[in-house]
Amino acid sequence: MDWRSSKKGITLNTMLQFLLLVVVLFCPIFPLTFSAANQPPRSSKNRLSSSSSSSSSSSAVFHLQGNVYPLGHYTVSLNIGNPPKLYDLDIDSGSDLTWVQCDAPCKGCTKPKNQLYKPNNNLVQCVDQLCAEVRLTTDHHCAAPDDQCDYEVEYADNGSSLGVLVHDYVPLQFTNGSVKRPKIAFGCGYDQKYSGPTSPPSTAGVLGLGSGRASILTQLHSQGLIHNVVGHCLSARGGGFLFFGDDLLPSSGIVWTPMLPGSSEKHYSAGPAELFFDGKPTTVKGLELIFDSGSSYTYFNSQAYKAIVDLVSNDLKGKQLKRATEDPSLPICWKGAKSFKSLSDVTSYFKPLALSFTKKKNLKMQLPPEAYLIVTKYGNVCLGFLDGTEVGLENLNIIGDISLLDKMVIYDNEKQQIGWVSANCDRLPNADRDFEDDFPHIYSDSLGVLTDQCSATYDK
Repeated sequence: MDWRSSKKGITLNTMLQFLLLVVVLFCPIFPLTFSAANQPPRSSKNRLSSSSSSSSSSSAVFHLQGNVYPLGHYTVSLNIGNPPKLYDLDIDSGSDLTWVQCDAPCKGCTKPKNQLYKPNNNLVQCVDQLCAEVRLTTDHHCAAPDDQCDYEVEYADNGSSLGVLVHDYVPLQFTNGSVKRPKIAFGCGYDQKYSGPTSPPSTAGVLGLGSGRASILTQLHSQGLIHNVVGHCLSARGGGFLFFGDDLLPSSGIVWTPMLPGSSEKHYSAGPAELFFDGKPTTVKGLELIFDSGSSYTYFNSQAYKAIVDLVSNDLKGKQLKRATEDPSLPICWKGAKSFKSLSDVTSYFKPLALSFTKKKNLKMQLPPEAYLIVTKYGNVCLGFLDGTEVGLENLNIIGDISLLDKMVIYDNEKQQIGWVSANCDRLPNADRDFEDDFPHIYSDSLGVLTDQCSATYDK
């Protein structure tokens, strides 16, 4: 991500030198917390003070890395353990269990040994209530009370992870300035399987954002640390942010649709919805949609997919685009008279789409060309809608990252609703409220070096 460093003539280097001087002078008096990114606001009527006895209306915010293309995932770096160690995890709103690759005889592990998680007498026992939540079968039986809790999780793309459930400290800084060290249960995976022709992901594991009892979200909520809300903002330019809790939601502009009451706790579903093409209704109706940050692209069932391909293809007739069947990036690609360098070169050829959710009048998710197209390294433009039935999703429809770009997407489990609003995902929401003027380094990653000089302050 391109973090430009300028603030009314003051360079970032100058500001860092000043901050370093402040730290050296005042470190014994004011110990730093983990990050300067989420320090207590200067003034906010809705924020809790750091001395408050409850953190439930505060939030924990994380910087994301990644993109739809060419990486194909968005990741968060999460501190786990005591002392804390960073693990890069693929964020996935389509599953609930968080797991990291395990320092044990391991199949399918992609990280070197020193980047694997090593259990230390912290296995979750089989009789723990959470253990029943991480089994594929409903027949939960323990041969002995002190048996370890084995987990298994399978994904829609036929990938899977098998391992043992552990619990450890996950230090988190909240927007009210406090730092907590909740103990969270998660998986230590020693047998990973990946599907598809691409190489296994380089990440250390998966951060499950679903609402099941085993999810990190539910565990943080049950400990009174946050409201049962999670959201993400994925930047089309790469990166973005993730948050637990509802402290950063804008006061207006969010479009809300109810979650489907019959949807699984492991993912978030909404609908029915119908597709609009260039502002006009189509034959694609009655879609139930899963919002899945773990999917790079958007999938429709075969019937809907074929209808969409026909709409787009017929509209391109007579335009200066030809099918690029030699491009292996995605199933349907087009080439122009010369190579395309960015989406701005091609968006004029394509019409906007929209998903209209019929439970509420005039409730639409707009899908401009940027929300369903990529430009590949071969200089072609490809359709980011895929046939879900063809890859084993049967009749499921999945809204993936490509269609969620530059939107703050919120999963509110307390009110059972999903919301979204257009946003600048390159910076935190309400940044002007919390920081002077338009200081661009909201996340202040470069200030992490200062934490070695002042120990973090924890609220027990």
